[in-house]
Amino acid sequence: MAAAAAAGSGTPREEEGPAGEAAALQPQAPTSVSGARLSRLPLARVKALVKADPDVTLAGQEAIFILARAAELFVETIAKDAYCCAQQGKRKTLQRRDLDNAIEAVDEFAFLEGTLD
Repeated sequence: MAAAAAAGSGTPREEEGPAGEAAALQPQAPTSVSGARLSRLPLARVKALVKADPDVTLAGQEAIFILARAAELFVETIAKDAYCCAQQGKRKTLQRRDLDNAIEAVDEFAFLEGTLD
């Protein structure tokens, strides 16, 4: 069965629903892959940034991991939006103005307006 083969591989798998239909593909976290990194950002650096805040006294490892993952997703999202702006200008290289355009175009990035000045 394909679902059993993909269970520990980190690949999406199908699960049978109560009526027998296949549920939506859901990514599965790798469970026993040795040397696999779950975060692309160095957790020690993220922890150092968190501890730089005087209001933070303790930060658990799970909290550090979640913050690192959130930062990765944020950077990925803004980079994709900036790349779309670069493609509109028929370029493949991101420039500062692409980030500025992405910040102006996407409402979720409104909090960043004026930060690159």
